[in-house]
Amino acid sequence: MNLYKEGDVTFFKMVLTQCNLRRCWDDVKAQSKFEQRRKEVDLFNSENRWRKRGIAVTPTKFGLSFFEKFLNQGAALVNIYTDGTVLISHGGIEMGQGLHTKIMQVASQVLDVPLSKIQVDETMTNVLPNTTSTAASVSSDLHGAAVVDACNTLKQRLKPIQAEHPDYTWEQTIAAAHFEKVVSLSASGFYKPPGVGYNLKTGEGLPYLYFTFGSACSVVEVDCLTGDHQVISTDIVMDVGKSLSPAIDIGQIEGGFIQGYGLLMLEQYKVQGDGNLLTRGPGSYKIPAVGNIPQSFNVTLLRESGTTKAVYSSKGIGEPPMLLASSVLCAVYDAVRAARIDEGLNPFVPLNTPATPARIRMACSDRFTRLYEGAEKKSGKTHWFVDL
Repeated sequence: MNLYKEGDVTFFKMVLTQCNLRRCWDDVKAQSKFEQRRKEVDLFNSENRWRKRGIAVTPTKFGLSFFEKFLNQGAALVNIYTDGTVLISHGGIEMGQGLHTKIMQVASQVLDVPLSKIQVDETMTNVLPNTTSTAASVSSDLHGAAVVDACNTLKQRLKPIQAEHPDYTWEQTIAAAHFEKVVSLSASGFYKPPGVGYNLKTGEGLPYLYFTFGSACSVVEVDCLTGDHQVISTDIVMDVGKSLSPAIDIGQIEGGFIQGYGLLMLEQYKVQGDGNLLTRGPGSYKIPAVGNIPQSFNVTLLRESGTTKAVYSSKGIGEPPMLLASSVLCAVYDAVRAARIDEGLNPFVPLNTPATPARIRMACSDRFTRLYEGAEKKSGKTHWFVDL
């Protein structure tokens, strides 16, 4: 298998280090029992004419960083109050991805205080100006590192008190710092990844700090008469480094995969010739629902992984899983090929995305679809909508 390996150079001149793509590929094939399932799929297809199954494994390599150098910066403000509670402000937006939780975990680790003592404030530009976009799956990297910077500053200020009174609790240490030693209990932090910045015009520079790798194996069953399909199983192995929060990361992987599934298999954008949008709601613009979730959905975080380039050896994980949904698309194509072989047709046929039931049905091709195609040609009518 021609996969990236350690030391390979990308087309944008970046040397791959800590490349775990092959490990993800091998692990997902083993965990999904790919060879056994391949035989089971072939047996099923030999016994069924109008229902076909398919299986596919796909890898992904996702670069983490913004191309624009100025976007690669994170900021934080950490305040410790006299009762020992900690309030954190940082430049990222919590939108359900678990960013605040990871920020709290990072601060808890550095300051050695329980999570119950830590809160994250709303992101406000009057507290932290010039915040960067919460995008590109790098917010925990940028702002987490900024929080580490601020917490380390506070830790250094508290160190003399802790050395003088090693038996003090956290609350006693903070009280002594404020009331006796008059130490500032507020610190700002800043982080920018070293060397990152890429010139799209010249092709020079370092576009990414590191890569997140992964692989997925999916098995599907296609109804050749309707074009409907069901994802029977999906197994994913993802290299997230040393995860800051495994539960959050697994949730992000599952969510990213399903978002990519909608993009590749369901969400068709249709516009009439006069510019009128037809797909204006869930009745016509199909998004993933409960019935689209794989019947068996297994996510594994790659073991013994890490990166020296992000906070606590973790990796960004928001967007990297999305294109692993291509394993479903490729598995559907595998099933379509089986249907076309039974029909005595060339197994290779274009299957545009999103691979909707209508497109899958026509790709399977049989005497029924040929009747439709013939009637359509005779009518001389053009399509009443435009695909975009």
